[in-house]
Amino acid sequence: MGSDQSFVDHVVDRIETDCDVTYKKMFGEYGLYSHGKMFAVVCDNQLFIKPTEEGRAFIGDVTEAPPYPGAKPSFLIGARMDDSEWLSELVRITTRALPEPKKRKRAKKKK
Repeated sequence: MGSDQSFVDHVVDRIETDCDVTYKKMFGEYGLYSHGKMFAVVCDNQLFIKPTEEGRAFIGDVTEAPPYPGAKPSFLIGARMDDSEWLSELVRITTRALPEPKKRKRAKKKK
C-alpha cells in the first residue's frame, strides 16, 4: 500500500531534535535514521522500531509484528507514538544499542 508522507512527517515531528532523525523513501515505505543508524521503518502508516534488549526493557509490554511479509518482527509502536518524550527516549536507547553502520567499500575505477 505504501505510507503517506504526512504520516512520516508526523512521526519525525514527534522525535526530539537531538536525535537528528532523517528518513529515506524505500520502495514506497520509509527508513528512519538517527545519527546515521537505521533504527526504524514506516510501513503501511505504522511505525516499527528495530528490536533490542534495551528497547524491550524500556517498553515493557511490547507488541511485535513484521513490517512486511517475510521480515523479522519489530516493535510495533501504537498510541505511545504521540508521547514525544517517550518516543525520543526509545530512539536514543535503540540507537545506542545498535552497532555502528559498516563503511561501504568504494568500487575501483576501471581503466
